[in-house]
Amino acid sequence: MNHNIFALFQTRFPRNLDRCFLETPEGRTLSYRELEHQSACLQQVLKEQGVAPGDRVVVQIEKSPLALALYLACLRCGAVYVPLNTAYTPREVAHLLTDAVPRILVVRPEVMDVLAPTAAGAAAQALTLDAQGNGSLAALVDASSPDHSVTLRDRHDLAAIFYTSGTTGRSKGAMLTHANLASNALTLHRAWGFVPEDVLIHALPISHVHGLFVATHCTLLNGSGMFFLPRFDADTIIDLFPRATLLMGVPTFYTRLLQHPSLTAAQCAHMRLFIAGSAPLLPNTFKAFEQRTGHQILERYGMTEAGMITSNPINGKRVPGTVGFPLPGVEGRVCGWDGRRITDAVGILEVRGPNLFKGYWRIPDKTAAEFRSDGFFITGDLATIDTQGRVAIIGRAKDLIISGGHNVYPKEVENVINGIAGVDESAVIGLQHPDLGEAVVAVVTLKPGTDLDEARLISRLQGQLARFKQPKKVIFVDTLPRNAMGKVGKNVLRARFAYTRFKA
Repeated sequence: MNHNIFALFQTRFPRNLDRCFLETPEGRTLSYRELEHQSACLQQVLKEQGVAPGDRVVVQIEKSPLALALYLACLRCGAVYVPLNTAYTPREVAHLLTDAVPRILVVRPEVMDVLAPTAAGAAAQALTLDAQGNGSLAALVDASSPDHSVTLRDRHDLAAIFYTSGTTGRSKGAMLTHANLASNALTLHRAWGFVPEDVLIHALPISHVHGLFVATHCTLLNGSGMFFLPRFDADTIIDLFPRATLLMGVPTFYTRLLQHPSLTAAQCAHMRLFIAGSAPLLPNTFKAFEQRTGHQILERYGMTEAGMITSNPINGKRVPGTVGFPLPGVEGRVCGWDGRRITDAVGILEVRGPNLFKGYWRIPDKTAAEFRSDGFFITGDLATIDTQGRVAIIGRAKDLIISGGHNVYPKEVENVINGIAGVDESAVIGLQHPDLGEAVVAVVTLKPGTDLDEARLISRLQGQLARFKQPKKVIFVDTLPRNAMGKVGKNVLRARFAYTRFKA
């Protein structure tokens, strides 16, 4: 049996391959027949470039229909797809290339000259996707014939590596297998009650699990269509509600939709389901959205290492402030750091299931440290599980900040800030933000005689950190609070600056 997830998708394609798979805001459409053909042509090109099963293909490209076809081509030929956020700087990309050791790097034409030498240093070939300049995959596709085969893959073979920053600042590559992705996609397709008539509004980035795996995979398994937007735009999304049935988004989507005067129950009458994840949904956002539209947002919980883990029910009570129940086939428990199970109290959420990743790329010691002997993965998230099995995420034990759906690890930001001339020390924390969920805030001490203000400090982070990692506010203090062991008391800082206001 071929466990390649693309083979699974093919079994779910509509009988009429001319059915629309996606439509862009400009009115461009891509049918299932065209999607299959494009991915077959790109597969042939990848093979001609020397890509073999198991080789990594790193991509840092804009969201586009052709980008999705490239992802499917990688699956078809058995390559390991490694997407990078387009906000990553060349400095950040260079580090990840050294770690991933890819055969191919696919980048935007405007950064080709900058990243080509880096790729060459990592023994990778740099190409662009769009038909611009030298090394264009699109141009090579025009000169190639399609390869409609699907490479035989075992269930434990890698399909993708997703990089997530570590608390030490070192990025970790979560290795996801074909079986991981297939099990999670099939479970979500059933759990969220997909029907043939469904049409998804896709406004998420495809460099993240949410947009690439959750949204796209569910659509492919359903053999249905989606409106494929380059980014979130409230005007466009609200205009699409009468033609769509589902929206998947981060909480920021919903806070911004609530600010739109055209968000009404009548405008949402054709919609079947609104799903939120990637960051905590505030209870007041849940309630306000229900009052305006008549729809209860379905909140779910997941992470890079496991895809989706829990979900509020499609039928039944959706409790604001909770993330529902473990998905079918997924087990969850709350334990102390010593691994002992905790009941009726806050502890560390641990999970086990077929969706759980294979481990961290080239970091076996880290992989071993994150798993219990019985196969449960230590998520690092503080949680409770009530007597009904409903999960509530309380906080993050590892100081992870989720800002606008993006994961930000304080240590990585602190390392860059501490390298700025005049900075003595920094502590990066997340504070509640009405739009982003959490905002990155840097609390900084300066060396004597340093003349450095907030604007100049932030300007010096340009080109060093992706925009979503850069602080939304810098607070200067004389000293940082510490405990008896000398550790900075970030809990003290969060409490002290909890009511900080941010510029609109």
